[in-house]
Amino acid sequence: MKVCRRETFNSAHRLFRSDWSNEKNEEVFGKCSNPNFHGHNYVLETWIEGDIDPETGYVIDLKLLKQIIKSEVSDKFDHTNLNLDCKEFENLNPTAENISFVIWNLLRAKIDSKFNLTVKLWETENNIFEYSGN
Repeated sequence: MKVCRRETFNSAHRLFRSDWSNEKNEEVFGKCSNPNFHGHNYVLETWIEGDIDPETGYVIDLKLLKQIIKSEVSDKFDHTNLNLDCKEFENLNPTAENISFVIWNLLRAKIDSKFNLTVKLWETENNIFEYSGN
């Protein structure tokens, strides 16, 4: 059985490599390398897969999952500049791929290993990223 908790957060970021020139960054990352940053209204889907507990009828208590997402993701990333405010991206370009990877690792550390975990991050309606730890 799979269950999902959907949350949203808003963050600014800039895609760039400090060891590249501004021209190279613009060539590779386009408008996403704007030195003044840009933002997204991210949608995060956290999928948990496991057996239904015969005592509760739950795979996982979604209230508990909501609390974990709040403390590990929302409280850290919502209304922040990922490049400037978040230690997770001090040395990591905050691409949606890397954001998904970081979120998965933060959640994996707090969610029982008996569950399979997948995060799906919607950067825009058209750009969606999914990571399951593989």
